[in-house]
This record gives sequence, structure tokens and C-alpha cells, in this order.
Amino acid sequence: MNKKDKFLTIGQFAAMHGINKKTLMWYDEIGLFQPAAINPENGYRCYNYHQSPILETILLLRELDVSVREIQDFLRDRSAFALKTLLEEKIAALDLQINHLQAVRTTLCTHRQNMETLLTMDLSEISVIEKKERCLVTVDVNRETSFEEEVELITVETEKYHLGRLHEASYGSMIPVTSLQNGCFDDYCKLFIEIPFLSYEAGLHITPGGKYLRAFYKGEWGGIPGRYREILAYAKAHNLTLHGFSYEMGINENVIDRIEDYIVQIEIPVMG
Repeated sequence: MNKKDKFLTIGQFAAMHGINKKTLMWYDEIGLFQPAAINPENGYRCYNYHQSPILETILLLRELDVSVREIQDFLRDRSAFALKTLLEEKIAALDLQINHLQAVRTTLCTHRQNMETLLTMDLSEISVIEKKERCLVTVDVNRETSFEEEVELITVETEKYHLGRLHEASYGSMIPVTSLQNGCFDDYCKLFIEIPFLSYEAGLHITPGGKYLRAFYKGEWGGIPGRYREILAYAKAHNLTLHGFSYEMGINENVIDRIEDYIVQIEIPVMG
């Protein structure tokens, strides 16, 4: 007799596939996967090597969260086409889950970086940093846009890009550099959403890669114009030409209770 035709005990077969023998007993009870034979002397379940591919397929599908009923339907009409179709559906779902986890990881890394910045920052410092090009989703606002309207605009965009939770993205506001240079420090014209792994497409706002002037401001909103005056003076003293937009983003909302403790990160592209 071929060795592969010999029977294995339920314990041996379970060990070979790295599962508990109770799993095999349950699969038998619900009619999902049955033993090759029952020992007539003691009633023990017996399996053979040729059943391994079927069990491995079941275990793979269960790992992909395929329901028992779906697996039973597949086994009743088992074919290459049926398995290909089922796997394509699950691969697509798995890709979505992977993208979600990658987005969550990116957000966590951003929060961690913000916390590191909080622990080491000098609020009075203005510095020049390097940043990579990014794609941002933006919505237009003006001085007349109410907070409720801003929330509605942001909600529409998050739904458009299938953003499951607000914490999966970073949010901020934008002021044209020309407005700052003209002394209009409250001329917010856009809100932005930075969604991890967002690929380029028409209509997105592209932040340029290169040098940025970075500063921080702590306190209520009324003091921001003073900080911008300091930024403009710094740029002039160091022969730096500001261009594009100023990008403002809060970095400590999740660790404060008072608005006076709120810290805004300000980043502006520079030339020179």
C-alpha cells in the first residue's frame, strides 16, 4: 500500500495541519469536512494524506473570514473557476483592510512625531526644514463660512474618499502668502485634509517638495498675527522668499483641555 493511502488518527492529522483536533471534530459535526473513514472497532475518526489539500483550502478561507456557509457552497461545486472567483473577492477585501491598516499606522506615526515635537520643541524657534511633495484634499472657505458649514464640507470630502474615521487623516487650514504679506492674517481660504497614501488625481492640491519655514504658536487665535509678523521678519532677515500658502495644523488637540494650551504648527514653502 502506498504510504499516502494509510490512515492517520485525528490527532496526527490535526498536528500535521497545525490545528486542534477539536476543530476537525467540529468540521465533521457540521458537515464541512468529514474523515475518510471511521474505525469500526472504536469509532475513532481516520484521515488520509489526500484530504490535506481540501483541509488546507478550508483553513485558508477561514483565515480570510470566509463564512462556513460560503465554504460549504464552494465545496459542493468545487472548481478552479469557483475558487478563483471566491479568492478574488477576498483579495479585494483584504487589500482594503491592508490600506486601512497602513493609513492607521501612518496616522499613529504622525501623532507620535507630534508628541516627540511637543517634548523637545522650542516655541520661540523658527527653522527651515525639508518636506516631500504631498497630495491634499481641500475645500474652499472664507470669513463668512460658519463652523457648521466647514464641518459639512469636510464630511462630504471624507465620505468621497471613503475615510472611515476622522483620526485616519490630518486636518488643517491654509492662508495665501500674498495675504500674509498684505497684513491679512485671517484670510483663511481653504481647509485641507491629508489622507495617507492618497495618490495624485485631478483636483487635488499639491504641496511642493523642498524647503519650508516652520514655526509654532501656542495660545488663543488672537495672537497668531503677531507670530506671523515674526515669521515675515525672519524670512526677510534670512533672504527667504515665501510663496504659495501657509499650512496650519494643530498638533496637540488630543492632550489638552484648554484652548490657551493649543499649539499650531505653521509651515510655509520658501525659496532662497
